[in-house]
Amino acid sequence: MKHIITTALFLTLTLTIQVSAQSTKKRALRNTSMEQEIEALSKKKWLWMSEKNVDSLTVLFHEKSVFVHMGGSWGKEQEINIIKSGGIWYKNAEIQETSVQIIGKTVILLDKIRLTAIVGGNEVVNPFMVTEVYIKQGKRWELGSLSFTKLLSQ
Repeated sequence: MKHIITTALFLTLTLTIQVSAQSTKKRALRNTSMEQEIEALSKKKWLWMSEKNVDSLTVLFHEKSVFVHMGGSWGKEQEINIIKSGGIWYKNAEIQETSVQIIGKTVILLDKIRLTAIVGGNEVVNPFMVTEVYIKQGKRWELGSLSFTKLLSQ
């Protein structure tokens, strides 16, 4: 009788571990897929910014989005106007490192970049850590925040 109970407990434990491992693996695959989706969206955003594609950016930026730069912080409308007018031309963002953290329906993406931009008619090159916060709105992602932190060295 002890042998049967021991065997039954062993099989139950083994099945529980296997089911748990499969569930964790599926969750990891979902996160990997979501991470890849956000990384691709972020790369598109950099392209749209370099092309001054304000139509696509207007759709991407959440109505309450905030933007933090070396010269100040502002909302969606001002960021779109700055890009459209050429006040800041995000000429090229060379992405060096990316990490993604998923928290429910919010994703925080960190990009270490070397940004070449035209600001006030002058070309500048700066190393930045850029924080992007994306929020799932229905079936699509919207950018809620974009913050630039200048790095001392690259």
